[in-house]
Amino acid sequence: MGRRIVVRRVLPGRTGPSGGPAFTDVLGTCLAWDADSCLVEKADGEKVRIALADIVSGKPVPPRPAPRLRVSPRDAEVHTGGLWPTVEREALGAWQLRSEREPVGRLLKRANSCLAMGDPGRPFAEALADLVAFYAARGRDPLAQVEADSAVEQAFADAGWRRLEYGESHLMLASVARLRRELAGAASRDGVELTVTGARALASAGTGCDPVAEAHAAVDGDWVGLHGVTVDPAHRRRGVATTLVLALLDWAAERGALTAWLHVETDNPGGHAFWERLGFVVHHTCRYYVPEAPSSASAWPVSR
Repeated sequence: MGRRIVVRRVLPGRTGPSGGPAFTDVLGTCLAWDADSCLVEKADGEKVRIALADIVSGKPVPPRPAPRLRVSPRDAEVHTGGLWPTVEREALGAWQLRSEREPVGRLLKRANSCLAMGDPGRPFAEALADLVAFYAARGRDPLAQVEADSAVEQAFADAGWRRLEYGESHLMLASVARLRRELAGAASRDGVELTVTGARALASAGTGCDPVAEAHAAVDGDWVGLHGVTVDPAHRRRGVATTLVLALLDWAAERGALTAWLHVETDNPGGHAFWERLGFVVHHTCRYYVPEAPSSASAWPVSR
């Protein structure tokens, strides 16, 4: 009762393709079960009563994922491009070649790697050659971002590419509306002054003081990415980071954002726990691959 189930039943009086009885499956939430029948409510709201005598098999199934979790890893990662509007992008089938035109400081892996998720639209060896040529033309060593434990990751490994030992990260998602509703009571100024300037939020200990915390956001369609959340150690565990996040979510919601995303590296359990407490869930995990013999190790992007 109350669980999501799938039930296979006989369709009385009908013949299946093989000449035997016809069957159909009903997927939905079990509302009632008695000595003669069960009542199942489908996702569209239709209620189906099934005679127990007609049931061939059945089993419980996991709850249906929220719509934002049903987006593909590739489509979710494309939304991260809003963080770097100056990055050059070139399609390689479903893959996306990315290169920062005028990088400032260290190269960022996400902005200077091939988003290798989905079908490149050509034989894999040809796709690798095009990937390598793209970065060679820009004086950089090739780098590929893949979904962890995917067929594409295995193809890179089989082709002799090597997984980077750093940079593996989770992409986490959450509903903007739900976060705003649930964080409203958890945020705390705790003696700090909050300043929101566009996509940047700062918290200061007082007027004229240097910031003790900051956070950044970028809106892409109805998605908002959160990044660069830092808090001075002396002001941690006081709700300051939550306050900054809520301020940016309010800013993003005014611009139509419905889904919030962020990357957190898998070797940062504290960061993962923080975002999980706020309501974010892991959608997928990313890894990076490089050729076994790059032209110069110093050319690899070293920052997430």
